[in-house]
Amino acid sequence: MSTRHAGRIVDLAVLDLVGTTLHDHSVVYSCWLDAVSAVGGRADRFTLQRWLGPDIHRTLADVSPPAGGDPGPHREEAVHRDFLERLAVACVERPPTPVEGALQVFRELRAGGIRVALTSTFPRDVTTVLLGAVGWDVGAADASVDALVTADDVPAGRPAPYQVFRAMERTGTQDVARVLVCGDAGLDLRAGTNAGARYVVGVLTGDRGADTLRSVRHTHVVASVRDLPRLTLPAAHLAAVTPPPTALAAASPAVR
Repeated sequence: MSTRHAGRIVDLAVLDLVGTTLHDHSVVYSCWLDAVSAVGGRADRFTLQRWLGPDIHRTLADVSPPAGGDPGPHREEAVHRDFLERLAVACVERPPTPVEGALQVFRELRAGGIRVALTSTFPRDVTTVLLGAVGWDVGAADASVDALVTADDVPAGRPAPYQVFRAMERTGTQDVARVLVCGDAGLDLRAGTNAGARYVVGVLTGDRGADTLRSVRHTHVVASVRDLPRLTLPAAHLAAVTPPPTALAAASPAVR
């Protein structure tokens, strides 16, 4: 370990996207509902939350049965294209917004030698639209983050640990005991625990309350990702960090 990063105990931060690092203002779900409704399908937000994930086309087949003899796969592709077009327009009319301080947190963690990976419950084409809307890029030395893992990169979504392991693979991280997993939902925390991550951190920037997150096994529940540098970076590195923390008081003992 270099002297510059001496004392660091985390090599990789695996951060959820929507609700944790970015607010999408529900445009993804709204556009899904509109695209399905446009072909006579019926679905509500809870149905889509349950189904949207690794197999986006199965979602369409389940909520919008074929009408007028139109072949299923071709119809599903047309609806999916319509959905992406609606999403692109919606992201211009009401752009997603980063969680306050998220980009600065990415920079602080990376400057401290911690790689940053974003994970998304959405497929890559949907996630790419959201990242493009906020100007975040992936992979390059001067990029916003080191890696991106989406729903279609793994065989099963959360609470399975596969996105965490894929993030480790893509960033060259070998020891899960040196990984932090952070999210705004119980499934995020369960995925981190199932992966064996050193830190499993819940944040309160999503729509789940502190009591909900604390009912799931975790190491910390904090106000937002702005608190992560103070959990993971040595004090010597933090001496140069300017914004004050957002109340780490929410950090709570792990549920065993």
